[in-house]
Amino acid sequence: MDISKETRRESYHAVLGGVAARQDDILKILRDCGDMTAQEVATELHRRGITPTDERNFAAPRLTELKEAGKVRAVGKKPCTKTGRNVTVWSAGKE
Repeated sequence: MDISKETRRESYHAVLGGVAARQDDILKILRDCGDMTAQEVATELHRRGITPTDERNFAAPRLTELKEAGKVRAVGKKPCTKTGRNVTVWSAGKE
């Protein structure tokens, strides 16, 4: 296997282990704080010291996965405070 394939595979497996934990963090935030956008969730992840920055990509892919698993749902939209564009508002599903 060439080096680039090997490093991609290593990165993939390193990230894979943290996905479930990040999903749990996001569900807890939505339950604690109520309905939020991906950016708001990312900001809260950073505020709690879970992520190094408030970059929305720390939350958005996990929200998509949680939606597909039926654990969160889209409940509305509102303007993003950073971009001004309408974005999805997410809510934790009932378990």
